[in-house]
Amino acid sequence: MTSPASDRRRGKSALLVLICGCAGLGPHWLEPGVRLLPAIGMALFLGGYSIRTVLVPALSGTWPAVGSQRGAASAASLSAGESLPAVDVVVAARDEQAVIARLVERIAALRYPLQQLRLWVVDDGSGDRTPQVLEELRRRHRFLQVLRREPDAGGGKSGALNLALQQLRAPWMLVLDADADLQPDTLERLIPMAEAGGWGAVQLRKAVANPEANWLTRAQAMEMVLDAVVQEGRQIHGGVVELRGNGQLLRREALLAAGGFNEATVTDDLDLSTRLLLQGQPMAIVWDPPVGEEAVLSLRALWRQRQRWAEGGLQRFLDYTPGLLSPRLSAALKLDLGCFFLLQYVLPMVAAADLLGALLTRSLPTIWPLSFVAFSLSGVSIVAGCRRRGEGPPLPAIGPLNLALGLLYLGHWFLVIPWTTLRMALLPKRLVWAKTLHLGEDPAAA
Repeated sequence: MTSPASDRRRGKSALLVLICGCAGLGPHWLEPGVRLLPAIGMALFLGGYSIRTVLVPALSGTWPAVGSQRGAASAASLSAGESLPAVDVVVAARDEQAVIARLVERIAALRYPLQQLRLWVVDDGSGDRTPQVLEELRRRHRFLQVLRREPDAGGGKSGALNLALQQLRAPWMLVLDADADLQPDTLERLIPMAEAGGWGAVQLRKAVANPEANWLTRAQAMEMVLDAVVQEGRQIHGGVVELRGNGQLLRREALLAAGGFNEATVTDDLDLSTRLLLQGQPMAIVWDPPVGEEAVLSLRALWRQRQRWAEGGLQRFLDYTPGLLSPRLSAALKLDLGCFFLLQYVLPMVAAADLLGALLTRSLPTIWPLSFVAFSLSGVSIVAGCRRRGEGPPLPAIGPLNLALGLLYLGHWFLVIPWTTLRMALLPKRLVWAKTLHLGEDPAAA
């Protein structure tokens, strides 16, 4: 059965498809001299906002102070002799026998007081050897707590995280994926920064751990750099910071006030980001320390993963439209959200309709000025980010070939977004946890 929320999303998705279709097709029936004017106007508006928000900080080096300060800022944020607060690290694990032991050892290696640290792993109905591996690890590590759910428990990853949330008492909760890679000093730097900043949530920069496995992982590494640069720019100008699932630190009080994790969405992180935003909870992103994770190795896996990301990203706009348009958000936040909604979701769908209109009328596409601006801004952001110093896995070296690869790769969103939105408009949604396969120590050899 489908939920009422799913039915509402179908109607809103259909309306969005209709509006974007008209916007992409309409200019082809205008006079040739004015066909480009709508796209040029939007390119100037969105390009100007993006240059101010993203490119100026990236090119000038005016990064958020939280991302550039190291041990000194962390130490200064707590008074001498004050103990570090307790932290619960939570992992939802399904069929993670290849990586779960490595993650537990990485948590054991963290330089954080053991009496203040607990690792909670929720075995969410695994069908491989994950339960046996966790039982062996639990005997060796007293800080490890294991919870189990039946395969048909429902709620996906959010359901698994909510099960752990019921047990937690620490003021901070760090959510990790099973393939996460943390530096030994991550928590002793991150927690004091979060406490000093008064944040409700903090997202670590995501860094691809296997960037040289093949051309696809290298492209994903550049995409993660682009995402961090964009988020930092938005943060500097008072815009929206979004959580990314792996490496998200949450203040437990803020999470509980938001209602925990939404079990009716496919991306718990983006949904939670929106609810925390509507509650006025401050959120931040830090460049260093990063959290490492595996990139997918094949186009098939990428297509599957990005459909889920696209659907979850659009769901939160559809579900929380009244709140996002309400006085609960300032005009600056609404402008930031609106601009990036247009770039992330509307532009790819309008471009698809524009291409169809060009074929039907045997004319040239009309949306290209806006697409040109979007790809140009992305390229400059990738170059600025990859040339910046960063801890963790090495960032891709930027030359003409790698930059061309990164920009060509970003074009996949012009396929994923229209297809996913159309599917959401036409087909009922059945919630499943479509998790990413983690391969372990040598993903390139798999």
